[in-house]
Amino acid sequence: MAGPGGAGMGGSSLAAAARGVCPVLATPFDETGAIDVDGFGQLVGRVLDSGVNWVMWPGFASESYKLSDSEVAAMRACLLEQAHGRRRQAVISVARHATRLAVDDAVAAAEEGADAISLLPPYLLSPSRYAVTEHLGAVMSAVAPLPVIVQYAPALAPSPIRTADLTRLAAEQQNFRMVKIDSASAGPMISELLGEEPALESVVGYAGIAMIDALRQGARGIQPGCSFVEVYQRIWQLWDAGRADEATRLHGRLLPYVTSWMADMELIISVEKNISKQRGWIGSDYCRAPGRRLTPTDHAFIFRFLDEFACLLRPLSNAAGR
Repeated sequence: MAGPGGAGMGGSSLAAAARGVCPVLATPFDETGAIDVDGFGQLVGRVLDSGVNWVMWPGFASESYKLSDSEVAAMRACLLEQAHGRRRQAVISVARHATRLAVDDAVAAAEEGADAISLLPPYLLSPSRYAVTEHLGAVMSAVAPLPVIVQYAPALAPSPIRTADLTRLAAEQQNFRMVKIDSASAGPMISELLGEEPALESVVGYAGIAMIDALRQGARGIQPGCSFVEVYQRIWQLWDAGRADEATRLHGRLLPYVTSWMADMELIISVEKNISKQRGWIGSDYCRAPGRRLTPTDHAFIFRFLDEFACLLRPLSNAAGR
């Protein structure tokens, strides 16, 4: 266990590991809606078996906004044990609106061995740019030198901060290492951040809709959901091997699915959980209310997806029953 400013596996090594695919893990529940810690441990293992070097939890894809403090603590402990047992790195997300509470959460994660903090800027009730940058700086200072990734998610958590604010923070806070851009048009911001002084590197979220353009612009990787991580892994591997045309073609096959599902955040959460259940990765695809129930049309689109990418996603626990 590391104290504040430490890291479970050495935060200073994050830069070496922080490239490629970093899945945002789902939060499994049982059929009654209670968290399934054992199931979460199984899910972490399945995702790590795909070969990724780092994972993140909890995010929007984890239904983080539907979890209690005690549930977060239990799942975080499970994740850190599983990830460090396999010598992989775990990024812990902090999304508290109040600065004091965000600091407390980040310090607790650091003390338990997080390898980095992913920090969602406060956005409720339209805080000012000054208030947001003060919040981010306070959390960064509290956990320094543990690396911090700032999540920029204009569609999900609108923030007044701009590239200049992030660059200024990076100059002041040496542990501010990276920006996660949750946007379907991440490319321009990625190149802009790289062109500033100091340069800030980026990963792209938003189900990887902008993955190819982001990689062209210099992104270090992607933070998608976790249920079909192998598809993202294959795209990344092709790109990293210099086979950009093949990576682009595979991404083009994926794009109609993720673009449709990302029209509604609760929809893609339900879809990813359903896929994970069909693969035998989790026992239930229960999502806490309020959420999005899948329709017969949704299920048909999922089955089509699973058929198209079957060569990457086998085995499915109920493939014969589809």
